[in-house]
Amino acid sequence: MTQTKSDLPQGTLDLLILKVVALGPVHGYAIAQRLDQASRGVVQVPQGSLYPALHRMENRGLLAADWKATETGREAKFYRLTRKGKSQLETEAAGWQRLAEAVTLILNLSEA
Repeated sequence: MTQTKSDLPQGTLDLLILKVVALGPVHGYAIAQRLDQASRGVVQVPQGSLYPALHRMENRGLLAADWKATETGREAKFYRLTRKGKSQLETEAAGWQRLAEAVTLILNLSEA
């Protein structure tokens, strides 16, 4: 079975970004790498989607950011979760959990 990249359903990218940033301060490129690695290559977020999402979430008060040096010595914006972002993550994660459980129940229906 070959694994292919997946188009994310609307609204999913924000949830995944919030989860990665909740693990600790991180810059944009590292967020994309972690999503790719954690999903075994299924979730590959292009820069043209990632950075607008990060800016939007920062403007909404879900993320805060500071410029710092990366492991390679380059300057990058490191994002961290705000209180509002933590609350949003908890709400969205609970909603996805309910939806995933419901979809699983439906997919497990057997033909009569």
